[in-house]
Amino acid sequence: MSAYIDCYYSRTLATPESYPRAEGRIRTDICIVGGGLAGLTAALKLARRGRSVVLLEAQRVAWGASGRNGGFVSAGYATGLSTIEHRVGPDQAGELYRLSMEGVEIVRRNIADLGITEAQPVPGIVKALRYDSRGALRQTRDRMERDFGLRQRHLSGDEVRAMFVSPKYREGLVDEQAFHFHPLNYGRALARESARCGAAIYENSGVVSAELEGPRKILRTAGAQIEAEQVLVTTGGYTGAILPDLKRSFLPIATYVLLTEQAPDLVRSAIRTSAAVLDDRRAGDYYRLVDGGTRILWGGRITTRTTDPRNIAALLRREMVGTYPQLSGLKVEVAWSGLMSYARHLMPQIGQLRPGVWFCTAFGGHGMNTTAIGGTVIAEGIGGDSDRYRLFAPFGLDWNGGVLGRAAAQLTYWSYQAADAVREYRAS
Repeated sequence: MSAYIDCYYSRTLATPESYPRAEGRIRTDICIVGGGLAGLTAALKLARRGRSVVLLEAQRVAWGASGRNGGFVSAGYATGLSTIEHRVGPDQAGELYRLSMEGVEIVRRNIADLGITEAQPVPGIVKALRYDSRGALRQTRDRMERDFGLRQRHLSGDEVRAMFVSPKYREGLVDEQAFHFHPLNYGRALARESARCGAAIYENSGVVSAELEGPRKILRTAGAQIEAEQVLVTTGGYTGAILPDLKRSFLPIATYVLLTEQAPDLVRSAIRTSAAVLDDRRAGDYYRLVDGGTRILWGGRITTRTTDPRNIAALLRREMVGTYPQLSGLKVEVAWSGLMSYARHLMPQIGQLRPGVWFCTAFGGHGMNTTAIGGTVIAEGIGGDSDRYRLFAPFGLDWNGGVLGRAAAQLTYWSYQAADAVREYRAS
């Protein structure tokens, strides 16, 4: 049985359950490949409808980015609303944004309805700026409330610095409807409920080959052959070669997270709120308090390098101390990384590749709400309940550019870092 990687979330698992390997010949209506939050959300919705569902996970449920991310749940996508409007027009962009808001409510409702207390939801996410937006941030707030009913509170420089005791921040927006939580415990709870509703979940059961052309799809693991009418692939940054069109369409991007030692007084000297922070920099950080406000979970930095650098902790700690000099004595207890899937257009990839073959992936950069709505609309499509998944059709399986695409993505990130530095210097 494979283990979860060492991180804050694996150290604080609420329950011990695991699932067997797939063995023998298995027949099902729908086979879901990938046990992250999108696959688990789809499995639960389909199982509740009485469909026969098999979910195959190569490692453990929520083992990848789904279970070791920052744990932020807020509306939006990895790309901005104006970019979406430019591609699909204001009406469809508005529908897509409302879907992202629905995704937040799906997660919130699952936590409440299933009694997932171990998800430990905490309200409030602050978007913090390191420069004076000269009124633009207030305009954004006003527009989001007017067009979508999304209420956010503006924070002046004094207000934001009272919450986050750093000389870096100039203003902010707090979304009190957004929240942060324990994504691994949440994902495992979805798996438990899916199994209770009749879904068959198999861990350590990676797909090694697939025949997806005929009316009945055949997938093989090391110990099983699964025959299904429909297949849904939700494998994210760990997608293998069973669906080449999907693997060629996104870039696996690594991001990094650290957990500090337990030091409540030192932590309190820097962060005086339970709200989480999304740094507005395009190459910025995200962080929040955990363990009752006694530790900091700090994430940031992205790279196309998909192996763990030895200096993960040092890189992130430098960012943390650069923001909060008073934390120079705060030690790092553990650091980890995870692979996200990013499409070049920075939107989720959700749709039907061919009859009976579906995909739901590319949630990098804003995964919690988008995995929830992605798993929901694709399950509706498979079940014939709606065609809302077609709203994502303009953001298809564009080629990722191969090696050149990775190089371009890394150069883009470095350019963001440089632009951030220039803007901060001018604001200082």
